[in-house]
Amino acid sequence: MGCAGFTCSKNSLCALNILYVMVSLLMIGIAAWGKCFGLVSSFQVVGGIIGVGVFLFFVALAGLIGAMKHHQVLLFFYMIILFLVFVVQFSVSSACLAINEEQQNHLLEVGWNNSLTTQRDVEKSLNCCGFSRMDINGSCAAPCFHYSTCTTCAAKIQEHAGEVLRFVGGIGLFFSFTEILGVWLTYRYRNQKDPRANPSAFL
Repeated sequence: MGCAGFTCSKNSLCALNILYVMVSLLMIGIAAWGKCFGLVSSFQVVGGIIGVGVFLFFVALAGLIGAMKHHQVLLFFYMIILFLVFVVQFSVSSACLAINEEQQNHLLEVGWNNSLTTQRDVEKSLNCCGFSRMDINGSCAAPCFHYSTCTTCAAKIQEHAGEVLRFVGGIGLFFSFTEILGVWLTYRYRNQKDPRANPSAFL
């Protein structure tokens, strides 16, 4: 039949959703591993990653079941949800790639001020104290604080923040294009006839 046929569309959609299931399980596993081993103590961060992973898992599961059964309703809702995810992810990824240094520093400072748990995690892992200035009369989770040899965390974060944002933006863009591919495959697959089905039963 060639790759334009019913079977090829079905297999491609199933393979894409199996990939999404694997990515979602990986996200959930990494977040749980980080929490269990004390790498990340912020419940909001871990909960957010696990929440995104669970959401992606159920979307992928709906797409996989819809593809295997050629279920018109499941495929329709899967296509709509996947398109909305594409719009959000493409926008966020583009913003990560387009953000300038001043905006980056502002976002980092806002994130720093919003969570004391995140501050302690960063101070401990990067061995630094404070964001843009160190308060010698305050508290700090970094080992260097006891020897008064600490640098500010802003300097250390900014060394790698640009690279991380470009990496995250690139990965996000890659997956956003796989999502629009999934939307196109789903649209095409919904309108194809199953050769094994009764032609008069096709809607």
